[in-house]
Amino acid sequence: MKPTLKHVWIKVILITCFASFGAFAQVKHTFKLADAVFLLDNKPFQIISGEMHYPRIPRAAWRDRMKMAKAMGLNTIGTYVFWNVHEPQKDQFDFSGNNDIAEFVRIAKEEGLWVLLRPSPYVCAEWEFGGYPFWLQNIKGLQVRSKEAQYLKEYKEYITEIGKRLAPLQINHGGNILMVQVENEYGSYGNDKEYLKINEQLFKDAGFDGVLSTCDPVPALEGGHLAGLLPGVNGIDNPTQIKALINKYNNGKGPYFVPEWYPAWFDWWGTKHHEVDPKTYANKLDTALKGGISINMYMFHGGTTRGFMNGANYNDSTAYEPQTSSYDYDAPLDEAGNATPKFMLFREAIKKNLPASQVLPDVPVAKPSAALPAITLTKSTNIFSLIGKPKLSEHPLTFEALNQPYGFVLYSSTIKGGRKGVIKINELRDYGLVYINKKLVGVLDRRLDQDSLAVNLPAGNVQLDILVENLGRINFGPYLLKNNKGITKNVTFNGQEIKSWKMYPLPFDKIDTQKLPAKVNSQSAAVLKSGSFNLTKVADTYLDMRQWGKGLVWVNGHNLGKYWGIGPQQTIYLPAEWLKKGKNEIAVFEMLKPKQNTLNSLAKPILNELKSK
Repeated sequence: MKPTLKHVWIKVILITCFASFGAFAQVKHTFKLADAVFLLDNKPFQIISGEMHYPRIPRAAWRDRMKMAKAMGLNTIGTYVFWNVHEPQKDQFDFSGNNDIAEFVRIAKEEGLWVLLRPSPYVCAEWEFGGYPFWLQNIKGLQVRSKEAQYLKEYKEYITEIGKRLAPLQINHGGNILMVQVENEYGSYGNDKEYLKINEQLFKDAGFDGVLSTCDPVPALEGGHLAGLLPGVNGIDNPTQIKALINKYNNGKGPYFVPEWYPAWFDWWGTKHHEVDPKTYANKLDTALKGGISINMYMFHGGTTRGFMNGANYNDSTAYEPQTSSYDYDAPLDEAGNATPKFMLFREAIKKNLPASQVLPDVPVAKPSAALPAITLTKSTNIFSLIGKPKLSEHPLTFEALNQPYGFVLYSSTIKGGRKGVIKINELRDYGLVYINKKLVGVLDRRLDQDSLAVNLPAGNVQLDILVENLGRINFGPYLLKNNKGITKNVTFNGQEIKSWKMYPLPFDKIDTQKLPAKVNSQSAAVLKSGSFNLTKVADTYLDMRQWGKGLVWVNGHNLGKYWGIGPQQTIYLPAEWLKKGKNEIAVFEMLKPKQNTLNSLAKPILNELKSK
């Protein structure tokens, strides 16, 4: 039918109506800095934010965690962006599934939350290598956090990819990202203002053209602030002190912002679980808010550092300290996303500082949790049956030289037997099981400065195998570029170097339990075990690893993280979102107790039980 003038006018009216509706639905906001406060739509706005990280939360649970944030009284959430998650291998970017940071931000908007975005290439965050991808270490001469040309090239390519996805979500483009942080606690590492200025320009070139900020702890503000960007001061909550410090570095002006206020702390293996008195910290929160301070609590919800993504601390005065997989953090929202007593106290402190007319949503009820029936692992394959084709070298190769990010490498050589002596691994990183003719003879642990083992070799040629685990690269401090893994120098017997090595990569990036043989017996070798279990309904559960030794667990293809009998973490959180009604597949890589076959679970976690180191 040929359109008449009437049809044309109807069409114009409809288009106009829908356009008007779209403009109404896409309300534009403004965000800027005044001398003492933030201005949202030209009205004073106090940021009450909590940090939570998208890779540490199952994607299906993002929205639920955000609803909990709203219920505690938060109006904003903060998150880092993790370079090694998004570019695991050079020029191979991944923003799918749990890595879909743009969707995380969009869901926050749907839930009525603003976002503080922290996309610096370096994040710290108790995260592997502080967020840097391992392959940077393979670029000769590259210096992270510097003006070195190769680093800046890779940095620019990364931040450009991030900008494509997140710059359009800034508030000045109709989105919900209030502010973007440049670098991260740089003053704790250096004080090169030219480098910081380059950072600022790289962010702007990537499309981050809204309000930019920095964040540093008190002793590092001098080195870490950059004129023209809002300085944030971490780790304190005294309003007078905060205002004095920010005035000093911001031309006598605010706003007054604490990008990281710590309501607790993280854990590392072999050390007591960290907890603080919630009432004391609720009072501190009340004082800060009453004093007009905007805050981002680190963490509001920690979640779990799954897979191989935990970092480690190390400096000249402390031992190597790899962090636990649980990132519970004694946060207001626990590892599974449930409200804690601290959550309720913080909620009351926040309510005191909100307008009387503002009503908070009800606190969602705790998620159901349950202990599953005991699981029997029916398949068992020792480490020597898992290895494939070796890579050969006169000297041991590092993980990086093997282009392997994480997991394990089995180093194998043949030495002359019939003698006693000491095997020494120079610069072991980080944990090694030593086998003689495929029998375990000892364990070496970087945490305890163990690198040598006395052995009595049997007669004849002896097969020496060393299974080395990367326990996590250092994420903070001056050793960021001393993070190679594996056997990083050499192995000697009675001072003489052992040569001619075979190296078997065991990254365990994917586990296919269907391809495992039914049974390969071993009395002492590390072992991969698998089985299945059936469920009629799903709920959160906590795998009880107290009868096991050390290793990792996968369920339905998801790497749930690490366990280690030394504690303090004794359970592994298994979220309901990754379970299903009917048959579920499970696999366990056990290094120290290969005879263990039964896996129990609990309805509550155990995060504070230490055993011998």
